[in-house]
Amino acid sequence: MPKGTLRLPFNRIGIRGFGILWSLVIGHLAFIMSIADLRKDYTLAGLRRAELAADPIRQFQKWFQQALDAGLLEPTAMSLATADKQGRPTARIVLLKGVDERGFLFFTNYESRKGRELAENPSAALVFHWAALERQVRVRGTVGRISHEESEKYFMARPRGHQLGAWVSTQSDVIPNRAVLEQRLKDFEQKYPDAVPLPPFWGGYVLLPVEIEFWQGRLNRLHDRFCYTKQADGSWLIDRLAP
Repeated sequence: MPKGTLRLPFNRIGIRGFGILWSLVIGHLAFIMSIADLRKDYTLAGLRRAELAADPIRQFQKWFQQALDAGLLEPTAMSLATADKQGRPTARIVLLKGVDERGFLFFTNYESRKGRELAENPSAALVFHWAALERQVRVRGTVGRISHEESEKYFMARPRGHQLGAWVSTQSDVIPNRAVLEQRLKDFEQKYPDAVPLPPFWGGYVLLPVEIEFWQGRLNRLHDRFCYTKQADGSWLIDRLAP
């Protein structure tokens, strides 16, 4: 056989085996191509400057109400991106639990990975994606803890199972199996047969925004994007961004 000629290992896998292997290769390539070919045109609506509220929190509240009215699944779900002091990022989905003039509220275990990262580096970002409305909202700012009293008020309004779950989970720690969680749940059910107190390691955060972008999908990827940037005097500058 001439040098450089591809030798197929028929003697090891046989012609039938090679045919199966080749089919798997072709199927894998087709799978990759099918992902690349997935696309959707956005045609539901546009966004004009004249429609925007002067304050981005009010604009968010307007869009959020529309997401609620549309019956979207988990409209409060938002990606929370944090980074450690070396700038290494992590992201996860958390649930929005309030929005007011301060910013965006969520609750978690202070000793979780995100809690530890926020203690090292309070800069963070949020993204809401409401696919059915062809909309995104991107938020950037700094995060701080809310008061113990506010955290306790929210905690006491949670279902009992959720309250116990906060005690049970040493969030982000490695555990050997699920049985550990189930046993800890039984232990805390016995420890707190009535009212469940707020754990000292659990509570709320608020992201204080310095930048909020509203994104509306449009045809031909020429999306409408408006970004609010907080100014030194507390007002908001609104700019249209290229898609």
